[in-house]
Amino acid sequence: SMRELILIIEDEADLVATLEYNLQNEGYQTRCAPTGETGLTLAQQNPIPDLVLLDLMLPDIAGTDICRKLRGIEATRDIPIMMLTAKGEEIARVVGFEVGADDYLVKPYSIRELLLRIRAIFKRTNTATTTAGRLTAF
Repeated sequence: SMRELILIIEDEADLVATLEYNLQNEGYQTRCAPTGETGLTLAQQNPIPDLVLLDLMLPDIAGTDICRKLRGIEATRDIPIMMLTAKGEEIARVVGFEVGADDYLVKPYSIRELLLRIRAIFKRTNTATTTAGRLTAF
């Protein structure tokens, strides 16, 4: 099976190292960006990522804006986005979905929970793709 590529847009180096280690351990490929600007660039490079892990609080551009921009670019429009937020407020959750995120996790989250959520997203998107493919085949 194809190894899914996950783009991590997160500025905390320790967290990025932990995420990369655990994701690679699960068989995923990773690509990392410490800023929103770099994240937007890397999201558009081939191969296009299969999922974006996006921190809400980045040093340069707000995660919500990155999310909006990714949804506005044709190449990245359909990539599932999981928001990582240190803010537990209801508002952060609402905003995440308003700008087109597929899921969110509030820090501190367990890596196990993150991996389960990622697996669930891939299961959903793969099912959608297969169904679409089957329909076009006729």
